[in-house]
Amino acid sequence: MKKIVIRIIAVLVLAIAGFMGYMYLTEPEIAAPPPIPEASNEVAPVATSTPALEDQNNSVAVTAQNQDILVIEVAGQANGTVEILLNSDIAPAHVARIKALAAKGAYDNVVFHRVIEGFMAQTGDVEFGRRDGPTARAGRGGSQMDDLKAEFSDQVFVKGVVGMARSNSPDSANSQFFIVFDDASFLNGSYTVVGRVISGMDVVEAIKKGDPQSGAVSEPDYMASVRLKSAE
Repeated sequence: MKKIVIRIIAVLVLAIAGFMGYMYLTEPEIAAPPPIPEASNEVAPVATSTPALEDQNNSVAVTAQNQDILVIEVAGQANGTVEILLNSDIAPAHVARIKALAAKGAYDNVVFHRVIEGFMAQTGDVEFGRRDGPTARAGRGGSQMDDLKAEFSDQVFVKGVVGMARSNSPDSANSQFFIVFDDASFLNGSYTVVGRVISGMDVVEAIKKGDPQSGAVSEPDYMASVRLKSAE
């Protein structure tokens, strides 16, 4: 009788262990929340892009053509100039959108509404993120132009890389973009890379940080002016 009880207990232990192992292996893995402002559902068609090669720093590649440098004058707690090398080889439609908005001065005085220590600084809400207006809804708006079809590539998110923010839909990027402070590989292949910081990363890192979870910033830093260097 004692042996039978022992065998029953052993069978129960094995069954419980097996069930727990199954639950562990099938439990979904949840990545850290990416920068996803709300956006409209309209989608604009876009041409197919050809990914460029990566440079020796494993950052966004510098190619011989179709390059533009975006010059951002940051003001507030951080103060200085940031230069971003845009790459239209890997994201032609997204880069064209940034250029168009910069040319119109739409990015001027737009705040860094979401900044998370060790992750990224997000800006570019030309609708609700202007410093001279109410910014309570900053992060929920975009431009009056249609949303963009995703241009995902094999470029990786490392320190200084610039990506386009979007909502849950892959094809919802519009005007907002973000700069990562460090490796953010969980974004790879899910957010469109548009370029990388080539000067002023120290200014980016000094941008006023927000809530550790939401990234919401009180009295945020802002882009005083945004222009293309080639147009200066």
